[in-house]
Amino acid sequence: MGLARAEVVAALRDYPALPTVASVGSHSALDIADGAATEGLPTLVLAERGREATYATYFRTLRGPDGRVRRGCVDDVWTYPTFADLAAPASQERLRRTGALLVPNRALSSYVPLPTIENDLRIPLVGSRALLRIEERGERGNYYALLEKAGIAFPRAIDGPAAIDRLAMVKLPHARRRLERGFFTVASPAEYRTKSERLLAAGTITAADLAAARIEEYVLGPVFNFDFFFSPLVPRAEGLELLGVDDRRQSDLDGVLRLPAAQQLEVGDRAAAPRYTEVGHGALTVRESLLEEVFRLGERFVDAARAWAPPGIVGPFCLQTCLDADGRPVVFDVSPRIGGGTNVHLGVGHPYGNTLHRAPMSTGRRIAVEIRRAAAAGRLAEIVT
Repeated sequence: MGLARAEVVAALRDYPALPTVASVGSHSALDIADGAATEGLPTLVLAERGREATYATYFRTLRGPDGRVRRGCVDDVWTYPTFADLAAPASQERLRRTGALLVPNRALSSYVPLPTIENDLRIPLVGSRALLRIEERGERGNYYALLEKAGIAFPRAIDGPAAIDRLAMVKLPHARRRLERGFFTVASPAEYRTKSERLLAAGTITAADLAAARIEEYVLGPVFNFDFFFSPLVPRAEGLELLGVDDRRQSDLDGVLRLPAAQQLEVGDRAAAPRYTEVGHGALTVRESLLEEVFRLGERFVDAARAWAPPGIVGPFCLQTCLDADGRPVVFDVSPRIGGGTNVHLGVGHPYGNTLHRAPMSTGRRIAVEIRRAAAAGRLAEIVT
């Protein structure tokens, strides 16, 4: 049924004029904290015990005598035995007393069960609570269904291993590191059997995940992850912004690709079934003649998301695409929250965000700007779910 919106909005009544910007300590927490610090908002990172040093030591905020930030961006760090413990009732009460607005990232939706986020996490989220579930490919109402309603191109599904008749991608999570991918490519039913048996034996994937995996046509083309932002505080025609573009660095795929063909053959199994573990990102721009199609993509997605789960997209989202031979974007993944690649722009801003706002505008800072504007206008309820 989901958490009643009235309950989330009611929590805002006791919040201070400058709320605290909170995030789970992984994925894009530094981008979120850096943007908030730039806009003068207090910051909080929720970390798992043993994984807090990045935030508590190396990026801890240091202020000068005038109170201005001189170094770092993280004002406070709270640690928990596990990330999921941040949703405990006592923790939630403490977050509300602190005036925390929680910015959802992939770490939140990976480590805290989705039913908990949807039904029991009584903290205002600056983002789209009801849309987080569409990232789960095993769900009936996943992002493929939403893309179809939006009229957005995505890779053609292949109906089972026996139907593989071209290069295809098998999408499923890693067996142990659930945040990571256990993806592999195949071009025939025989290759599917060989590779899946090898990955099962190695413990990289599980039989249950394999049975539920999506098999789809592999789109040949460069990857462009489009980092958008949608604001409900302005007229609809002005709401969509393209902030920037990134791509991903994956291990050990990128290492294999850097080898000459002869050495790729010598690597053997590592080249035949490379891992797709995301370890970093790079910055991109896109040819200007393609920008109008990129904006059409974003507008369609925003409209479809609003009809799918009102109020739809709030704040940042990312459409991960391949550009095919005709320059047409084909969406292969969707992040209905801040994307993992936005950290590449923190501090310096996104190229298109900077151009639009006439200032360094990272995704983290754009979130903080939205919070500041909403708080000043008494409209915080419009940017939270």
